[in-house]
Amino acid sequence: MARNILILGASYGSLLGTKLLMAGHNVTLVCRAKTAELINREGSEVRIKLRDEAVHRAIFSRNLPGKLDAVTPANVDLSRYDMVGLAMQEPQYTNHTVRVLMVKIAAAKLPCLSIMNMPPLPYLKRIPALADMDLEEAYTNAQVWERFEPGLVTLCSPDPQAFRPPEEAANVLHVGLPTNFKASVFADEKHNKVLRELEADIDAVTLDGHDVPVKLKVFDSLFVPLAKWSMLLTGNYRCITPHDPQSIRDAVHGDLKRSQTIYDHVDAIARKLGADPQDQVPFAKYAKAAESLLKPSSAARAVASGAPFIERVDLLVKLISHQLGVPNAEIDRTVETVDLKLNEKIVQGGSGAQ
Repeated sequence: MARNILILGASYGSLLGTKLLMAGHNVTLVCRAKTAELINREGSEVRIKLRDEAVHRAIFSRNLPGKLDAVTPANVDLSRYDMVGLAMQEPQYTNHTVRVLMVKIAAAKLPCLSIMNMPPLPYLKRIPALADMDLEEAYTNAQVWERFEPGLVTLCSPDPQAFRPPEEAANVLHVGLPTNFKASVFADEKHNKVLRELEADIDAVTLDGHDVPVKLKVFDSLFVPLAKWSMLLTGNYRCITPHDPQSIRDAVHGDLKRSQTIYDHVDAIARKLGADPQDQVPFAKYAKAAESLLKPSSAARAVASGAPFIERVDLLVKLISHQLGVPNAEIDRTVETVDLKLNEKIVQGGSGAQ
């Protein structure tokens, strides 16, 4: 049965969207008016490399069995959808029209699958050790999440690396690292039934007889997506330096020993919260993947281009580590560097134009 999925965010969201379209489901992307017009006119293009192939394949939405459309936040008809995907950068949810839509989504009690690096606050409240922690400071505007029932929000680790090529139109996405989305379950079994259905349908997709990477994997553990925190704190946020941004590869491999101590510390924080070591990704596997990540992270690129706000998983992990009584000097230093760079932009005017 074709499901109708609403995805907030047409950039990274188009990757999950394309996988759903390939599996025969229908997808609506929520985005700016100009991008929506482009997608409705031309569809989307996702470039992905299949196993053992040297070049990326271009997958066009118009050739897929599922139907794709795009709308602005004000024009969403929520009665159409079985599930919502949250794929915008966390600061984008503070936009007025997006906030209004979020209020409506919460009221409609639709299950929400987040593929953000920054875990939504209601999801964190499902983890007993975090439920009463003071973590709002890490969010651009924590009030966005107030109306959501925790059991209706889950997190899907956004492990695949993808970016919009700057020279291309806004409907093109290039996948650099085609790993899997790892989703935790919802509280309600009827929503998990839909999630597992999507997992199975995506798994069955082939292209010219070849398996297509970037699967949706569903886990009973709430802690599987937290494995991404070690990667973000070791690589992505350390791309932000007092000077120019560096690549993820250089951030990780510039001092591999130091990188491993950060990685291990964040893993230990997740275990303190309740994660099983099996929920986690070994450092050696991450370090190997990082060798091919030759660009700065999206957070570092955003800071370099003058964004006054970015997702602050670095600050979130710092707040958790301090409240658990296991602070880490390297993590604190990373947060200090990010704060410094963001404050530079605010001092310059904070318009994002500098």
